[in-house]
Amino acid sequence: MRELQLSLNQTQKVRLQRALEKLESLSSKANSNASVTVADSIPVNYEDGLLKGHGTSEFNGEVVATVCGIVERVNKLVYVRALRARYKPEVGDIIVGRVIEVAPKRWRVEINYSHDAVLMLSSMNLPDGIQRRRTALDELNMRSIFEENDVICAEVRGFQHDGLHLQARSQKYGKLGRGQLLTVPSYLVKRRKQHFHHLENYGIDLIIGCNGFIWVGEHIQVTDDMVVDQVNKSEQDDAKPDENSISPEDQEKNYTRQETRENICRAANAIRVLSTLGFNITVEVITETVDLSTSINVAIHEMLGSEFYVLVAEKESVRRSMTKKK
Repeated sequence: MRELQLSLNQTQKVRLQRALEKLESLSSKANSNASVTVADSIPVNYEDGLLKGHGTSEFNGEVVATVCGIVERVNKLVYVRALRARYKPEVGDIIVGRVIEVAPKRWRVEINYSHDAVLMLSSMNLPDGIQRRRTALDELNMRSIFEENDVICAEVRGFQHDGLHLQARSQKYGKLGRGQLLTVPSYLVKRRKQHFHHLENYGIDLIIGCNGFIWVGEHIQVTDDMVVDQVNKSEQDDAKPDENSISPEDQEKNYTRQETRENICRAANAIRVLSTLGFNITVEVITETVDLSTSINVAIHEMLGSEFYVLVAEKESVRRSMTKKK
């Protein structure tokens, strides 16, 4: 656990220290055979052949670790996965990013990686939803799809000669709106089968990007009608109507209820608390943290107070101990 910059009284310090020590003991028991520090020897079988990967080296006939982390084995390959490392993209990763440049036939996206990613115009669905070749008119209308500072969701397509490429060939990908973008260390997010979540009790959507960018926003039902809405939106943008001429129906459609906005802020604060404590970010832990804040009637702004940090740490220690017993 990293040092927490919190203003705690003496009682809170004792409670937090006790909870963190319990979590550390549970973690060390679970990973005692796999976790290594610098210069630790890694047991291997030389008869089966061996491929030394990242984080390993040979010293005096033994394979030793050069970084702190978890020993991973893939067939004959042995490597150490660092506990705190920068995001390393893999094909198929679900990521959340921010558009930083609109270039010819492509958008450049910041994804918390050492290099900016590229989303080609040919790697995403057009607003009309028709599968066809991209024309010069489509290239001129790129800003009607994404523009600078837009937050988008996409999938890692792979590495090519000009960098990391993304794709957005599904209705679940695209521009995100009416929500908050949060940044957490990427090592707190584990790759799972599902990164899109709908919290029905709170009416919000949660996209946990593998790159450490997390989106919390109003729930949007993904349907084929969204294609028609995007076409109508692009036509309205071309027409540039007067701001005062917006119809009441459009105002109601673009309105987010106060209850939903409060739920978004509550979920966002829950993620901030978990990130500060260094806990893995999963939808189950986020939901439990939000439920804890509502059950004890903690105000949204009070969730970032010292007492709530201690309560979350204590609850997480109890949850992990119960999970281990099962």
